[in-house]
Amino acid sequence: MVNLAGLQVDVDEAKARVKQINLLLSDNDGVLTDAGVYYSPNGEELKKYSLRDGMGFERVRQLAEIECGIVTRENSPIVQRRAEKLKLEHVKLGVMDKNKTIEELLASLEIGPENLAYIGDDYNDLDAITMAGFSACPSDAMPAIRNIVDYVCPNSGGGGAFRDFAELLIFFKTSQS
Repeated sequence: MVNLAGLQVDVDEAKARVKQINLLLSDNDGVLTDAGVYYSPNGEELKKYSLRDGMGFERVRQLAEIECGIVTRENSPIVQRRAEKLKLEHVKLGVMDKNKTIEELLASLEIGPENLAYIGDDYNDLDAITMAGFSACPSDAMPAIRNIVDYVCPNSGGGGAFRDFAELLIFFKTSQS
């Protein structure tokens, strides 16, 4: 059973749109992390990731046959290392224009925006969210973002929001009706 409380479109419409999805992209900070950054006295940066979100990447690839990636403004070895651990197919770091980067990625994969699912939390995700065939955000995303996505995840960024979205995509993509 999937909690559909955050679904902001008709269930049948959502299923039809998700059936077309074959690429899932996520923002990093605020989605895969809690948007916090930790600094030591030496200036070393730390970020906390949810292992449940990591399992979400694995499950959505295996069960729904959806490729995955991260598109972020961050240009951090921590993000790169997390992406490598998750065996992500598409990793775009240091991206200032997400719209352009995503359009180029879609063109290289020879797919359209209707084949894209995207999860983001802040204003720099706005273009990607509106471009995507199906979109989501964590429960603690900026209010303007929560108002325009197709699905508001029950969990917060860094607290399982990506997993919420992955499970919804799996449910809709693999449902027989």
